[in-house]
Amino acid sequence: MKKRIAEILGYISPEKLKNDKRIVVFSVCLLIASALWFLNALGKDYTTSLTYSVKYVNPPANLFLANTPPSKLELNVQAHGFTLLRHKLAFSFSPLVLDLSGISQTLQDENNEYRVPSEELIRRIGLQVSKEITINSVSPQSISLVFDSLDSKTVPVLPDVELRFKPQFDLKGPVETVPDSIRITGPATGIDTITALHTETLIVEALDKNLVKQVRVIHPPNTKISPEKATISVPVEKFTEKEIPVPVAVLNLPEGTHLKLFPPTIRITVMVGLSEYENILSRNFLATVNYNQVIAKNNQLDVAVDTDKSYIRILKIAPRTIEYLIETE
Repeated sequence: MKKRIAEILGYISPEKLKNDKRIVVFSVCLLIASALWFLNALGKDYTTSLTYSVKYVNPPANLFLANTPPSKLELNVQAHGFTLLRHKLAFSFSPLVLDLSGISQTLQDENNEYRVPSEELIRRIGLQVSKEITINSVSPQSISLVFDSLDSKTVPVLPDVELRFKPQFDLKGPVETVPDSIRITGPATGIDTITALHTETLIVEALDKNLVKQVRVIHPPNTKISPEKATISVPVEKFTEKEIPVPVAVLNLPEGTHLKLFPPTIRITVMVGLSEYENILSRNFLATVNYNQVIAKNNQLDVAVDTDKSYIRILKIAPRTIEYLIETE
């Protein structure tokens, strides 16, 4: 059996096939016949489907395409095989262009909504594809175009940041964006609800120096902004602790009543930047107790502290409650 297989393989070896004129003649005849059949087949008419991308241009003045119409159209077409082969070998077709200004002038609308029917689509597409192709139908059979009036306004840009600092470092002042406001243009129904825009989130770890970073500004779909980016500025400096004595004042104290506090002064420990260390004084703080707690017969009064410096971080108030003695005239 093995010997027989070896004989067969030896007979059909490439060298013998090359020298056998009968096989060469048969191969040539088969090739010619196939070519003639293929050419004959291409000469006939065929029906098939072609897919084209769609590009929408020239929206009417002061109007905006508010919906998302189909990005592709499937055409059922009839043409000679040669024509179809030429198109299919192209692999990609030039996009079909639908002029929105022309559509809005020729079609009736309901509340700025235009519906382009099948026959109108076929007519417009037929002007752009080869004259050798007959369009039988198009899918989808109609296109809905919804327009909205354009509006513009200027809104503030808010920085979106997640900052983590190295030990003893913190913000020196507020995080700012440049520009601090941006002009946005889009459908009127959407623009009127926008009060501000945010930047993309900026995440920074182990921050120990000033940071300046350009980021994108996030805006809703179907809107345009100018400029499209903003620069976030993060002022950073080294911080240290400072202890400050602050006298305590009494709120809601009745006329003719004196309240003696024990102690009359508290100590506030704050975290403050080195550049402001010498500028932070007791007058930057207001420590108070409320006489209404005396009326409620509380034995001790809670201390509340306010400051006129937004960048100060209060770490400790000592004591948090104080005793009192009522003195009357």
